[in-house]
Amino acid sequence: MIAPPASWSAILDPVLGTAGARALDRWLMDEEAAGRLVFPPARQRFRALGLTPPDAVKVVILGQDPYHGAGQAHGLAFSVPAGIRPPPSLRNILRELEDDLGVPAPESGDLTAWARRGVLLLNTALSVEEGRAGSHARRGWAPITDAILRAVARRDAPTVFVAWGSHAQTRARAIPDLVEDGPHLLIESPHPSPLSAYRGFFGSRPFSRANDFLIANGREAVEWRLDPDHAS
Repeated sequence: MIAPPASWSAILDPVLGTAGARALDRWLMDEEAAGRLVFPPARQRFRALGLTPPDAVKVVILGQDPYHGAGQAHGLAFSVPAGIRPPPSLRNILRELEDDLGVPAPESGDLTAWARRGVLLLNTALSVEEGRAGSHARRGWAPITDAILRAVARRDAPTVFVAWGSHAQTRARAIPDLVEDGPHLLIESPHPSPLSAYRGFFGSRPFSRANDFLIANGREAVEWRLDPDHAS
């Protein structure tokens, strides 16, 4: 398995050395050797961690697994590379961003700028087979991504966890340091999928609520704008 970024190695090296993680790595190599397309490419599976070191995390947005269409997944939950049409869930996220903060919806669905500003865009599974959503969800990623969530939740720095949909909410609520009395905020709402966005995702104002919490707790707000003038 590709090693995680050095900033996360103290957290992940013990997990990646377990039999379960080694089995996951062998299974992924066997899947690709058998000709199955796995997204994103191996070198991008820990990309979210490389862009957002532990000490920089202000907000965690928790997704389920990568997009399963060719060219869509690039290691950041809900994000697609520049030049790729945003999938429906991402279009709804950008619509809520505009409604919440009054910022113009960007043409691009590349959320890399958020990651560089302290938004950890983490899927609970970091790989998927082409055309098969959820196909790697039970293949051994959970101990790895749970270790990441636990490490962030154990910090004293007040942090916002955003859980859209029942899957993300179940995973977030399983982190004791997050749901018990502590310095963090858990924002929950329906998933931005077209199947559920109108049931409470639209109007949930996650971006302004996150910033209000960060400011109230002495941390700098996230710059959520994604237009070219705010690209870094």
